[in-house]
This record gives sequence, C-alpha cells and structure tokens, in this order.
Amino acid sequence: MFGLGWPELLILGIIAVLLFGRKLPDMAKYLGKSVIEFKKGMHGLETGFDDAANPGAAPPAATSGPAEAIRPPQRVAPAAPKFDDVPSPAPTPPNTQISANPPQP
Repeated sequence: MFGLGWPELLILGIIAVLLFGRKLPDMAKYLGKSVIEFKKGMHGLETGFDDAANPGAAPPAATSGPAEAIRPPQRVAPAAPKFDDVPSPAPTPPNTQISANPPQP
C-alpha cells in the first residue's frame, strides 16, 4: 500500500489527530454521508443500465397520487408596447461658432 507500513500509518494518524482533533467527528460524518450518496448514485446507474439492457423485464414504476388533468391552452392578452412607435426629435447641438473678435472685459 504505497510503501507505507504500520509505523508510518501510526505517525500519520497521530499528526491527523493533532491537526484535526476537534473536527474529526464532523469530517467522519461528512465522509460517511458522501460515501452513502455515492453508493446510491452508483446503484441508480446500475439499475438504469439493467433496465435499458432488459426493457421488457420490469414494468415502469407507477406514480403515486392522482394524475393532474390536462388543461387546454389559454390565451394571453397582448401587453402594451414598451416603446413608442414615433421616435423623439433629435437634440440640437450646442453653439460651437468661433468669433473673430474675443470678448472684451
């Protein structure tokens, strides 16, 4: 196992306890939940592949509860336009004429 013997694993365990002592129970709980979710996902994939390989073997699972009735499509009233069709007049540019005579004080 990666060339690690019991003495090396013991030293690594002691270092882990020293570094993560208070957080180890939370980390173990999180790791356990992650492993369980991973196994559930893998089981779901396996059953999905099995169902695809044998399509006539098992009937599809029935949904629980009453089925919702299909409603006919409904008409939606048109909304008012967001913008006017007539564009606003363009603004006049500022006066940029240069006079030959500078202003007198």
